[in-house]
Order: sequence, then C-alpha cells, then structure tokens
Amino acid sequence: MSPTQTKNKATAPDTLAIELRTAVMRTSRRLRVEATGDVITPGQYTVLALLNGSGPSTLRDLARSEHVQAPSMTRIVNALAGQGFVTRSADPDDGRQVRVDITDAGRTVLAEARGQRTAWLAQRVARLSEEDRLTLSRAARLMQEMSGK
Repeated sequence: MSPTQTKNKATAPDTLAIELRTAVMRTSRRLRVEATGDVITPGQYTVLALLNGSGPSTLRDLARSEHVQAPSMTRIVNALAGQGFVTRSADPDDGRQVRVDITDAGRTVLAEARGQRTAWLAQRVARLSEEDRLTLSRAARLMQEMSGK
C-alpha cells in the first residue's frame, strides 16, 4: 500500500471512528479507575457527578441515567449516604419516591477525584512533544464540537 493509500485509509470516516471510539473508551476506563481509589467506586463517582451537575434526583431517575437496575442504584446510594456524601429524603412531588442530593462532603470528594483524574492525564500529556500536545489540543476541540458542546 502506498503512503497515500495508507493515509487515506487512516482518515477514512469508518476507520477513524473505530480508532477514536477505542481510544476514548480506553482512556475513559483508565480515568475512572485512576481517580476513584479507596474512597469511592467508579459507579459512586458517576452518581456524585450526576447529582452535582443536575441537582437532586430520584433513585429511579439515577438508575435510568446509569442504565442499572433499581436495587443496584439503591446499593450505590446507600454506600454514598453511609459515607455522608449524599442525603436521602422523600420526593416532594411523590412521597413514595426517594430523592437523593449531594452533600458538601460529596462535592469535596468529587472535586478530589476529578483532580486526581486531571493529574493522571496531565502526567501523560507532559511526556508528549509540543507538536503532539498541539495535535491533542486540536483533537480535543474537534471532539467537543462533534459531541455538541
């Protein structure tokens, strides 16, 4: 295959989509593992991030957002409540539902986990050449545009 054919194949939408998806998923998995440690699990991190960004939510809505069954979400929320990272209360619109909200302690642990993720990624980025960092910067902007942000 000629260099032009190789370049064309590497930039073909289907080929590039596979490579991007793989890279994003691997990086995402690694970031989830690197930043949770002993304090919170990746699932707990995600729930705290949802509550921090969207405000209080019912167990049902959290389970739906995370694509898990209600008993799984109940276990996650129970663990977070036990650590003082969330509170539970009756939903004001439907007293049969449990409403979950993040606490200040939950915001603190979330910020620490986000900081750990950023630090882990920054260490890897620091090892790259200036040219590669510029390439990643452009790629990050393009990916944000593609995802509608």
